[in-house]
Amino acid sequence: MKKVGIIMGSDSDLPILKKTAAALRSLGIPYETHVYSAHRTPAEARDFALSARENGFGVIICAAGMAAHLAGAIAANTTLPVIGIPCKSNALDGIDALLATVMMPSGIPVATVAIDGGVNAALLSAQILAVEDEDLAKKLDEKRRKDAAAVIEKDAGISARIEE
Repeated sequence: MKKVGIIMGSDSDLPILKKTAAALRSLGIPYETHVYSAHRTPAEARDFALSARENGFGVIICAAGMAAHLAGAIAANTTLPVIGIPCKSNALDGIDALLATVMMPSGIPVATVAIDGGVNAALLSAQILAVEDEDLAKKLDEKRRKDAAAVIEKDAGISARIEE
């Protein structure tokens, strides 16, 4: 199975990416994590992206806040799927990162999940990898069934709880 690269622009993004890593582990997907900055370590970020395919990666997840150029910088140097996680900051509550991540120029796509959407980034990575991995596709189907069953169970008990 291909690995997922998890790249954070700063270790302050770690709480979000712990959830990403946990979701990947729950599906048995191998991953590797790094801290690379689009602005402070552009050469290292570029080198990672350029060699990602030959190093066994199938998808790269990038999390960054504020200017949030990391996903775009990585995507500019690979044709692997890149998923951006815009991270919330104090200045503009993550809207700055969302816009910076989603507004990529034509020809350099970055899939973008919600602000602080680490779990969805992991699940989107899994869906991409599952296109060619039937076992992983079955794990995703089972997760969806379990998630749906949990909602149905909550529905069954909500009438009694609202009367409390």
